[in-house]
Amino acid sequence: MKFVIKLFPEITIKSTSVRKQMTKILRQNLQNMFRRHAISVDVQNRWDSLIVLVNRDDDAARRQTIQILSHTPGIAAALEITEYTFTTLDEAYQRVRDAYRERVAGKSFCVRIKRAGQHDFTSHQAEIYMGGGFLKETEALRVDLHRPEVTVLAELRNDKVQVVQQTIKGLGGYPLGSQGEVLSLISGGFDSTVASYLMTRRGLKTHFCFFNLGGSAHEIGVKQVSHYLWSTFGESHRVKFVTVPFEKVVAEILTNVDTGQMGVVLKRMMLRAASRVAENLNLPALVTGEAVAQVASQTITNLAVIDDVADRMVLRPLAAMDKQDIIDTARRIGTEMFAATMPEYCGVISVNPTTVGDRSKVAEAEAKFDMAVLEQALADATYQRIDDVLNGAESGLENVDIITTPGLNDVIIDIRHPSEAADAPLTLTNNSVLTIPFFDLDNRVNELTKQQPDTRFLLYCQKGTMSKIHAHHLMSEQRGNFAVFMEPGFVKPAYKAEASDSSED
Repeated sequence: MKFVIKLFPEITIKSTSVRKQMTKILRQNLQNMFRRHAISVDVQNRWDSLIVLVNRDDDAARRQTIQILSHTPGIAAALEITEYTFTTLDEAYQRVRDAYRERVAGKSFCVRIKRAGQHDFTSHQAEIYMGGGFLKETEALRVDLHRPEVTVLAELRNDKVQVVQQTIKGLGGYPLGSQGEVLSLISGGFDSTVASYLMTRRGLKTHFCFFNLGGSAHEIGVKQVSHYLWSTFGESHRVKFVTVPFEKVVAEILTNVDTGQMGVVLKRMMLRAASRVAENLNLPALVTGEAVAQVASQTITNLAVIDDVADRMVLRPLAAMDKQDIIDTARRIGTEMFAATMPEYCGVISVNPTTVGDRSKVAEAEAKFDMAVLEQALADATYQRIDDVLNGAESGLENVDIITTPGLNDVIIDIRHPSEAADAPLTLTNNSVLTIPFFDLDNRVNELTKQQPDTRFLLYCQKGTMSKIHAHHLMSEQRGNFAVFMEPGFVKPAYKAEASDSSED
């Protein structure tokens, strides 16, 4: 299998040295990812793209490859290609025609050819030649250069013809690790998970800091969504997950701080603590999920007062986003299910909150707060590698069965996002496969188990993390018999540190 990796457009307009550095980082990230999943590949660097040669030709490897390429920051698109030796334009046309014949039948189309090297024709001439051939020799309806139903894609590079079989949309953004590192304050809700994702996509190695306000169940939920974000979008680099126990900090605020200032004081305590954690990890910036005016503590005047206590840059990628846009993004990236069931503990202490930050009033309120409580919370903080956070028995995920050879009566449920399932469909010889996206699974489960009460349902996603979490959730609610289906050869090994990650130990 061969894929051509198109770079995120903003990379291509950088200076030569910066572009080379980013391409080098992206190449290393891809090598780390494929090595992590035990897929042998050769990643080659070209000036305008990368080439990924996969040394396997089975459906399972193809699905895993598409998952990696569509979720790695820095990639605009991945073209799955079939390559032939170029002899003549007519022979190249025949290769392209045979690949697209069925797809253009009864549909409008256009031909797009990219060319590099010495040929006796231009790209435009090649497009005209092939377009005319399609009209004569296939059942294509008509040429439409503006809104074609099918776009025929091929590249002629020197002595090679590359026929594009499929275009896989990439994540965009910059290669992970190319823009530095940050500490994201994550509560597990819509805002903080989307903010963390946006930072990762922008090329920032994003560590997680969780302030535990709700006990072990809250902590497990936040660990699950943080691990999901990392394993889905940032697995090429190891990061830290830091838990700061904040229950006693909240109790101190409830006891001694004026009700109107509670929300602002709590956020200031979090930023104080996060700044210390960032100092310990040598990180220059903090990330929060705050959006202007979404809640009382997020007015401009309150945010200014809150930021006074931070000795690190505070990034707010959601500052100007509407709530519905944030929720839509959470659904698209897969964190909506986590966020919808995560309690919003910050809200419990906001009683008649002030919306106009007043530094003198906040200082007066904080004078009654015993800072020793905050110091103790920081002393009790725990630092974990993100790949370890779900390994404990308390997560419950270790109790979920992983099945590599389904029984004849098992039903597989593909819970991937519809676009992922369309790019690399799961087909099995002996078992039926239902396609139910993760965001619709909870609504459909009761109907399924009622119709087939004795059936074991095996949840499938490419990496297994989302499947494990959903299966555990459904089993804990006694809603049926659920396990996880992992294709043979793709049960993950323990994480092996790369040389570039040695500083994270």
